[in-house]
Parts: sequence; structure tokens; C-alpha cells
Amino acid sequence: MKKIVLLMTLFAVTLFAAGDMGVEGQRGVNMSAIVMFLLFVGATLGITYWAAKRTKTAKDFYTAGGGITGFQNGLAIAGDYMSAASFLGISGMVYMKGYDGLIYSIGFLVGWPIILFMVAEQLRNLGKYTFADVASYRLGQKEIRTLAAIGSLVTVVLYLIAQMVGAGQLIKVLFGLDYEVAVILVGILMILYVTFGGMLATTWVQIIKAILLLSGASFIAIAVLAHYGFSLEALFAEAVNIKEHIAIGATAAADLAREANATAAALAVGATDPAVIEAAKSASEAAAKAIKAEKEAGIDIMAPGGLLSDPVSAISLGMALMFGTAGLPHILMRFFTVADAKEARKSVFVATGFIGYFYMLTFIIGFGAIVLVSQNPAYLDEAGKLIGGTNMAAIHLSQAVGGDLFLGFISAVAFATILAVVSGLTLAGASAVSHDLYASVIAKGKVDEIQEMRVSKMATIALGIIAIILGIAFEEQNIAFMVGLAFAIAASSNFPVLFLSIFWSKLTTRGAVIGGSLGLATAIIIVILGPTVWVDTLKNAAPIINIKYPAIYSVTIAFVAIWFFSITDKSERARIDEEGFEAQNIRCQTGIGADGATAH
Repeated sequence: MKKIVLLMTLFAVTLFAAGDMGVEGQRGVNMSAIVMFLLFVGATLGITYWAAKRTKTAKDFYTAGGGITGFQNGLAIAGDYMSAASFLGISGMVYMKGYDGLIYSIGFLVGWPIILFMVAEQLRNLGKYTFADVASYRLGQKEIRTLAAIGSLVTVVLYLIAQMVGAGQLIKVLFGLDYEVAVILVGILMILYVTFGGMLATTWVQIIKAILLLSGASFIAIAVLAHYGFSLEALFAEAVNIKEHIAIGATAAADLAREANATAAALAVGATDPAVIEAAKSASEAAAKAIKAEKEAGIDIMAPGGLLSDPVSAISLGMALMFGTAGLPHILMRFFTVADAKEARKSVFVATGFIGYFYMLTFIIGFGAIVLVSQNPAYLDEAGKLIGGTNMAAIHLSQAVGGDLFLGFISAVAFATILAVVSGLTLAGASAVSHDLYASVIAKGKVDEIQEMRVSKMATIALGIIAIILGIAFEEQNIAFMVGLAFAIAASSNFPVLFLSIFWSKLTTRGAVIGGSLGLATAIIIVILGPTVWVDTLKNAAPIINIKYPAIYSVTIAFVAIWFFSITDKSERARIDEEGFEAQNIRCQTGIGADGATAH
């Protein structure tokens, strides 16, 4: 074990060093970032070695033996949930859209009360390793576990691709590494953490990452507020003032572009000279870009409506974020790592506090980037756009308020954020394969723990390789739809089946399978044929289905279909399903018969 970790670590560091040589067109290498990155990797690999010696059984591998405290688990959940998309994406969205960026912050947060009051305690009392244990408690094992595993794997793979592509782009800009090298490096470390350390190593990587991220984000927010005498009003007023100046400049540029386009178009009428025709085409494209920039700059950053202009889209996005949170397999899995239902509730309470605090910070960071970064030439390219795109707003702001040393710290934290999230995702995906599909469906429960753990580790390596390949393949693609689709699938398939299996006595296996499958299919079809993929990614002229956010349709279809196909089910299997509810409910409410923690 020690030799394998050492060899793979040396290989990872070699990749890092090799990628550092002569990469053109990327940000200069920040030595403090590299040193902090290596310190973090070294520390987490040490934790993995320590955890590997304590991971002896399947329960240890999947749930750290159920011995994590409520506070530790709450911090780990926060670390698992506060992804790079949260830190970089939401602050970048606030930087671009202002007030409307809050819909993501609030949407990601409001799912947690649902988990606290409706899911956490029930999960811990009924389940063992995965949420499929709960969904299939009284229903048909083969059908429900297969559906749950498919929903989990699709969610995990989409989430993994988004994280891997984000990691590659982030490290490419920050460290000067080639994109492919960065993706391979993340994949190797992810496989190491999960294969050898299991849930115990993953938990402590997430706890360390949460502490570092909360500390770094707090420092940035405090430093920004200190510039304005800790007055939010002064900060917002300055941001509005800057945006107004940008809007005036964008309007002037758009007016000039319109005039140039009109002149070129008039000259091109009846023209045969290719140079004149090409000039008219270029003028038209320049005018379109200038008008788009004018529209973006003209957004009132302190008013709603800049991001979501109609109530259906707002409700649909809110539903995906709210219900999707309660259906994410890597989050639900964490409730099996504590000793009992009381600790499960405590962990959600702690996680909600830390996550809510973090999202408040992202709002301040986004506005801080407007006032301290958007007008600073050091952070803008030749076209006047932010270097690395709007997702780099928080990174640039860290340098603006703390210099190169703090930039190095935040860069290393951003990398740690990605590693912690992909580790949790990989473990959830491997558990779906080994516990739900292999042990419960294929082997029908007749399998020993050693073989199940072997399959889980093989699945981890396979998922890591798949994530690396897809991460490299999707480098140039728009990955925003993958995160949205992951939440939509979790909300449309995983959540309805899990929720109704706990609370509705008349749920049947037929209803759960048909309804969950319809919700899953609806979400995938709407996203693929909608504007996000069909137009933005596949470059078609118009979407087949003009719906950007599918949850309001797919979640509704899932719940209605589950209800209809359950109440019309008169089979013998349906009778068994309904009769099993009373025993399930007793264990669900009391915890009698629930798995306890492993003594080490």
C-alpha cells in the first residue's frame, strides 16, 4: 500500500512538474500556489494512508464504520457540497448579473431544510450504505436498486465531467499546466483517495477543504468590506456606479458599431468585390457582438430579472436546485457515516449553517470583484474581458486583496475543492455499482464483503478513467448544462422515489419504476432538445423544445406517474409493498433495528 501510494504520488508530481515547462498563453506560474498545492496533496495522501489501515470491512469503506460525529459530518457535507461551481461559479454570476446571482445561492441552500426535516433521520434509520437501501426497503429489490443505481450513476458521471473540465481549465490558468495533464492529475489523486482510504479518507479530505475554503472566502469578504468601512450600502453603491459607467461605454461602442455596419451594408449592395463583401460581413458580426455587450452591460445589477426573465424558468430552476439537493447520491450517502438519527440531524444543522454562511460570502465576493477587479487592467485581456472568464472573478479578487501569497492559497484551495468533491462523487458511484448492482441485483445478496469491496475498488478505478477520458473529450464544450442536468435528474428520478417510499404507504414497485424512469427520461430529453444543448452546444439554429430548465415538467411528471401507476396497481407485488409500510414506518420513526457504528 505504502509503495503504491508513493509511486502514484511521484507520478502525479512528475506530471505537475512536466506541465510547468514552457506552456504558452497561460498565466505565469505562481510558486506559492504550487508549494501550497503540494503541501495539501502530501497531507491528504498521508490521511489516505492512515485511513487505509483502518478500513477493513465494507462498512468501513462505505460509511467510515458509522463513527463520524455529527459536527464532523456536517463539516464534511459542507465540504462535499461547496464545490468549485459554488465558489467560482456563483461569485462569477454575481459579478456578471448582480442581484440575480442570489437565485443560485438561495436555491442551493433551501434544499437543506427538506433534508433536515424529511430525509436525514429516515435515511439513517432505514439505510445501510446507499439511498437505494431506503427506497427498496419494502419494494422490489431488483427493480428499485437498478433504477436508483442508473439515476445515481448518470448524476455522478455528469457531475464528474463538470468538475474535471472545471479542474482542467482552472489549473491551466493558475498553474500553467496543460489541460490534459491537469485532468489526469485530478483523476489519479481521486482514485488514490477513494480506492485506498474509502469514506474515512474522503471525509477528512472534505473537512480540511471546508475549513480552508471557509477561511479563504471569509478573508476575501472581510478585506472587501474593509475597503468600504464595512458598509454593504457603500459597496453596492460603488458597484452600481461602475456598472453604469461600463454601460455608457458599451452603448457608445454599440452605436459606433451600428453606424459602421449600416455604412458597410450600403456599400455592399450590388457589390462584386470580395473585399467589400467580406468587410460588410465583418461589420455585421462586430455590430452583433457590440449589441450583445451593450445588452449585458445594461443589466440593473440591483434589480431582479437579469438572469431569469420569466416566472416559469425561475420556479423550474428553483425546483431543480431544491429537490435535486435532496436527491444527490454523494450527499445522501453521508448520512450513513454517523452513529444514529440524532447525529444525522445534527450534521444537517451544522452543514446548513456553514453552507448558508458560505453563500452569503459569495455574494460579497461577486460585488467585490465588480469594484476591485472589473476596472483593473491587470486582470483584463486585450478585449477588456476578465482573464480566464467570469468564473475567475474570485481568483483575481484574492490577488487584488491579498497579493500573490494569498492568490497561491486560494488557488490551492480551489484545487482542493475539486479534489474533495470528485472523491465524494466517485465513492457514491462506486457504491451504486458494487452495493446496489453487483451485491444486491446480480449476486442477489449472496456475496461476501471482501468481494464486494474488490468490485467497489474496481468500479472506482473505472469511474476515474471514464472521468479522465470524458473530461479531456469535453474540454471545449459548454459544461453548464451538465451540472443543471445532474440536479434535474436527481430531482426528477432519485428524489420522488426516495421521498414517496418513506412517506406514502400506497407506493408500489410498479409506480416507482415507471414514474422514476419517466422523470429521468423527461429531464434528459428536455435538456438535450432544449436551447442549452441543441443550440449552444450542438450549434443548431433553434431548439426543438424551447425549455431551458426542465425540472418543473420532469418532477411533476415523475410524481404524477408514480401516483397513477401505484393506485392502479392491483398485483400481488403491490399488496406486499403496501403491507410492508407499517414495519418500515416503525423503524423509520424509532430507529429500532437500524445499523450502529463499528467499534475500532
